[in-house]
Amino acid sequence: MDEPHDQLDLPGFRFHPTEEELLNFYLKSMVLGKKLRGDIIGFLNIYNYDPRDLPGLAKIGEREWYFFVPRDRKHGSGGRPNRTTKNGFWKATGSDRKILSMSEPKKMLGLKKTLVYYEGRAPRGRRTDWIMNEYRLPDACSPSKDIVLCKIYRKATSLKVLEQRAAMERKEVKTYSSPSPLTSPLDPFSSSDQFEDVNSSSSNRRISTCTGIVLPNGIENLAELQVPKISTDWNQDCFWTLENLTPFLPMFQFSL
Repeated sequence: MDEPHDQLDLPGFRFHPTEEELLNFYLKSMVLGKKLRGDIIGFLNIYNYDPRDLPGLAKIGEREWYFFVPRDRKHGSGGRPNRTTKNGFWKATGSDRKILSMSEPKKMLGLKKTLVYYEGRAPRGRRTDWIMNEYRLPDACSPSKDIVLCKIYRKATSLKVLEQRAAMERKEVKTYSSPSPLTSPLDPFSSSDQFEDVNSSSSNRRISTCTGIVLPNGIENLAELQVPKISTDWNQDCFWTLENLTPFLPMFQFSL
C-alpha cells in the first residue's frame, strides 16, 4: 500500500538524492513505467515556463526543484533538443559528464548536462543565475520514453565575491567623503586670494581671512602695525584702562 503524499510533508523532511539515486532509481523507474512510491518528482514541460515560476510548480524542494521533463526535439527524434522558452533559452555549458556507479566504477549510469538560463533570444541574451542539471540515461538503454530528469536551482553568490563587492563599496564611500586638500574649506590658504575687500566702495580697509581683523587704510598686513608701547611695570601707576585704549580703538575692527 502506497503512502499518501501528505505523509511526506513532515517537519524536518528533506529530499537530497545523490546523482546515482536520481538516475538508477527515479529516472530509470519512470522510463520503464514502474510506479514510484510517493509522488515526489512531478512530470512537467519546464520549457513552457520561466525559471522563476518553477519553484511554485514543484512538488517538493526548498533550494533545489526536480522535474521529469519530456525531450522536445527541433527536427524529429534525431534533432537537437529544443530548450527555448517564451522569454529566453537554456544554454549548455561544457560537455556532458558521465555518472558512474559507486559500487561498480566502470559502470556508467547516465549522463549529466549543465545549462544556464539566458533572457532574450539567441545568440544574444542576458545571463541569469538560474542553473539546470539535466540527467538522462545512456543511449544504449534504448528507452521507450524520451524523458530526462532536471534539477533546477539558483547559483549562490560566493563569499569571496560578496567580500569584494563590500570592499569596493567602502572604497567608493571613503573616496567620496574625503575632501581634497587643495579645496578643503578648513585650509586658510586654499583660496586663491588670501585677502578680500570689505566695503571697498566706501573704504580701502582690508580684512585678513586668517585672523578676521580689519586693517586700517594703507596697511597690507599685521606686521606693518605699530602698537604704542605701554609700560606693563606693575610698580608704576599705569594700568590698562578705557582711557588708555580709547585713542587706539578706531585702529582695530574685528569682523564677526
